[in-house]
Parts: sequence; C-alpha cells; structure tokens
Amino acid sequence: MAERPGSDPATHQDGSGPDHGDDQQVRAEETVETVIRQRLAEVLGGWYGSIETALPTVAFVAVWLLRDEVRPALLAAGAVTVILLGIRLAVGGSVRFVLTSVVATALAAFFALRSGRAEDAFLPGILTSAAYGVGALVSIVARWPLVGFLVATGDPDYARQPTRWHQDSALVRVCSRLTWVLVALFTVRVAIMLPLYLAGEVAWLGVAKVALGWPAYLLAVVVMGVLLAAGHTPHTVDTDTDTDTDTDTDTDPSARR
Repeated sequence: MAERPGSDPATHQDGSGPDHGDDQQVRAEETVETVIRQRLAEVLGGWYGSIETALPTVAFVAVWLLRDEVRPALLAAGAVTVILLGIRLAVGGSVRFVLTSVVATALAAFFALRSGRAEDAFLPGILTSAAYGVGALVSIVARWPLVGFLVATGDPDYARQPTRWHQDSALVRVCSRLTWVLVALFTVRVAIMLPLYLAGEVAWLGVAKVALGWPAYLLAVVVMGVLLAAGHTPHTVDTDTDTDTDTDTDTDPSARR
C-alpha cells in the first residue's frame, strides 16, 4: 500500500515515536541488582578513604604504646587528621572521610581525657556500631532498609525525590537482604571490641578498630556484590501515569471527533 504524502512511517498511530516503546523495554529489562551496583559504586569511597579513616587510629595506638599516656596519643591522632585534611584540600576530592576522622578523633579525645583511660577512646566507636546495628535491624522490620537510603543517594533525582526508591517493592526487598549484611557487620564489631574494651586491651582495640573498619566494610561490599550477582530481580517500571493518560484519551468523546 502506498504511503500517504506527509506521513512518517516511523511514527505510530498514537503519535509517539519508535523510541518510546524501546525506552520502556530497556527500563523493564534493567534489573534491580544492576541499579544497586551502579549507585553503590558511586556512594562508597575507595582505598584512599580507607587510609584516611585508619591512620589516626594507628597514630593513637602507636604513641600510646610508646608513651603510655593518653594526651600525647590523642595529639598524635589529631595531628595526623589535620595533615590528611590538608592533603585532601590540596589534591582535591571529597573531604567526607577526613571529616569523619575529625569527628571520631574529637569524640575519642572527649571520652579518653574525661576518664584518663586510653580504652575509653574506643568507646564512641563501639556505641556507634551498636546504634547502627539496631537501627539497621529496625529499618528492615519497618521495610525502610538502610541500604535503600545509600542507593537513593546515587540517584540523580535524589534531591528532588529522596524517597522515590521506596515505591519500587522489588528494590525494597533486595535492599532488605543487603541490609542484613550490615547488621552482621555491626554485630561482629561490637562482639569483638566490647570484650576488649572491658578488658582494657588498648593495643588490641586499635588493631580491631582498623581491621573492622574499612577492610570489614569492603568485605561486606564483596558479600553484597555476590548477592547482587546471583540475583536477577526485574526492575519495577511505573507506567501508571502513561496508562491513565491513554485511558483518558480513549474514553474522552472529544478525542474521537
């Protein structure tokens, strides 16, 4: 049959171009695991962030072992933190991990100087891990898993729609499974460091804090990666708006005139 003059053979009868259905198909074929992997990769820091968070603790433990005094050990940790902050500002990049070290060092100094016991410098970290563990568990029960918020921060539209990820039930289920990994991580940290704190083992507390810091987080990320690689959960595509629009067009008498 000959084509009518002026008609576009690539245009559908509903006026939409050929790419509209293709875009919907691509979004539908994209799995939840793929989305989570991409966004977590943007949120998590690399090896340099691990060094920035670990070196102040190493300096604290090293000076405490040499001097057996809390104040010089805290000064050493503070000096290392300031140096790392200066390097980060000079080379550029995110100062998030350095600022985390600044806050951690300040809290450690407050607790240790107040009691005069070096092991109290590790108490804020233990309490923080316990709080995060409980919070992660509660988030799973409430169906607002903690990992979901991490994934959401990698969304380009996060500032405009920070809770849009929760509308995808498949994404919520996968993030709940991943959040169990964080619950296990925080539980292990408290189970190892609390007995060392009660026993006053400062040197071992330093070793445990470094080992159970970013190395443990990276291990947790590896476990999450295995879970994500094994899953192929279809990504939920919200087509309610398009469906409602098409329905209104079909049922509107004026649209058929």
